[in-house]
Amino acid sequence: MLVSLLLATSFFSAIFATQATTQKTANSSAVPGNTGYVGSRTCAECHQQIYASYSQTDMGRSMSVPSQSLIKTIASPIAVDHVRSNREFEVFVRDNQLFQSEFSIGTDGREIFRDTHKIEWIIGAGANGFGAIVKRDDYLFEAPLSFYSKPGAWALSPGYEFVDYGFSRPILPGCIACHSGRPEAVSHGNGRFGNPPFAELAIGCENCHGPGQKHVSEMLRAEPSGGGSATIVNPTKLSHWLADNICMSCHQIGDARVLQPDKDYRDFRPGTALKDTLAILTVPPSREKPLESDLLEHYFSMTLSKCYRSSGGRLGCITCHDPHVEPSASEAPAYFRGKCLSCHSEKSCVVPLTLRQRKNPPDDCAGCHMPKRDIKIISHSALTQHRIMAESGEAFPEVLPTIETPGLKYLNSVPGQDTPLSPLILLEAYGQVMASHPEYREKYWNLARQLKTAQPDNVAVLKALADWATQQNRSEARNAIEYLDSAIAHGDTSPTDYEELARLLMANGRTSEVVKLLQRALQDLPYDAEYYRLLGKAFLNLSRASEAHEILAKGAQIFPQDSGIRDLLKQADTSRTADARK
Repeated sequence: MLVSLLLATSFFSAIFATQATTQKTANSSAVPGNTGYVGSRTCAECHQQIYASYSQTDMGRSMSVPSQSLIKTIASPIAVDHVRSNREFEVFVRDNQLFQSEFSIGTDGREIFRDTHKIEWIIGAGANGFGAIVKRDDYLFEAPLSFYSKPGAWALSPGYEFVDYGFSRPILPGCIACHSGRPEAVSHGNGRFGNPPFAELAIGCENCHGPGQKHVSEMLRAEPSGGGSATIVNPTKLSHWLADNICMSCHQIGDARVLQPDKDYRDFRPGTALKDTLAILTVPPSREKPLESDLLEHYFSMTLSKCYRSSGGRLGCITCHDPHVEPSASEAPAYFRGKCLSCHSEKSCVVPLTLRQRKNPPDDCAGCHMPKRDIKIISHSALTQHRIMAESGEAFPEVLPTIETPGLKYLNSVPGQDTPLSPLILLEAYGQVMASHPEYREKYWNLARQLKTAQPDNVAVLKALADWATQQNRSEARNAIEYLDSAIAHGDTSPTDYEELARLLMANGRTSEVVKLLQRALQDLPYDAEYYRLLGKAFLNLSRASEAHEILAKGAQIFPQDSGIRDLLKQADTSRTADARK
């Protein structure tokens, strides 16, 4: 199931991209507080049976290097043609290694470009499919093709049917934190990773039980007294809410996920409240506008069910799911039926037993009350509905905004408590939500104006004020330049903000400043195609054709699929030729 997280990158990559607003630099340390871990193989020395079982689950196989068994199944090459974008793709094996290519053929039958990269990692266990990751210098990127299990075929990765990212769609910290055991993603590095990129590849023991170093030391000294060890987290010993927080960190996306100040995704520790690291908020659904998709809304969907609401806090994720065990498709109906019967009885179901047993599979509680349905935003994929319904068509429950988050529901607040939420966190939440719900833009602007006096140097406030200014009259729009310039001066590393500032400067005739801005930006982030396009345009506007040629030629080498860069490069060449003739 975890493959859904990567495959849905197109759905929420913008959410994670906005996290680059806090006042840190792209060169900050890779993973703060990433200490005390020993790795799952160390755990396996004492917990061999559990480790062996877990290693066969989707979580235990969430990420891997391309295996020889996979490579042997590739009928090289596999071709994928995308007519609308005039792009062709291949998956092939060379020297016993897996590769992907993207290329385009001109009307004359010649190749316009070809870009080929080795697949370094496979992400996902194959429940719905798996994606692929390539490495370019210290940066990791998604590959254009993913494998989809339902049709058993390679096809465009989600989002590539709309935009050709080539091999330059960055793997962001907020995504990879839920697919890898311990990724060394550089905070706000936009795809940059440490060396090695992963301290542990797949989701491991310590992702749910916490760092194991103290526990190992304790076990080496002596067995703990009765009642278990206090040096390791056992989720079954936690309250259901704290245990659910572990699952929620990856299986609950919401409409906004905002890191607490100076926190990183890997700062969360099992047994602690997730809200201390990350706030998850959503636009409250209603009976008129219920949740359109359960993709990564597992926890929230569960809390909307009558089963959860009537359980008095006794129902949680691990009531039904044992992370160490994953029943096969044939075993699942009976396995989960047993979970249902731990609370219900045979008499709970109004459908006669004779009718239930005629179904295939027979007596499948989850099949009726938690049916699978297609995921609209991920082709060829299905997902279990986690809002347990007594009967099909059951009315959607009323969901009210949380008191301290006007217009939003704070999903990981402490149940029954009005948990204070920083106005700055709420501001960033509004900024993320308004991408899909533009009616929240006014709330975003109003809160930013309220915070302007108290937080004049805060990056999130400055970004919001810049957004407001660009939507106003021309005189106010000029202030957007000052706001974004100040945001960058105070540590904003978001590529979209650099790009927007460059466009605003260009529109105001300040082209020389564009050159300085983007030359600085490219030093920190060499894999942003828009930087090359904008800088090439700036040089051309300044009649500096040779410099335009140099930067655009470099951009075309890194992003050969980018027709905009290629077109600008032709303009630069034409200008250079004209200059030479003068």
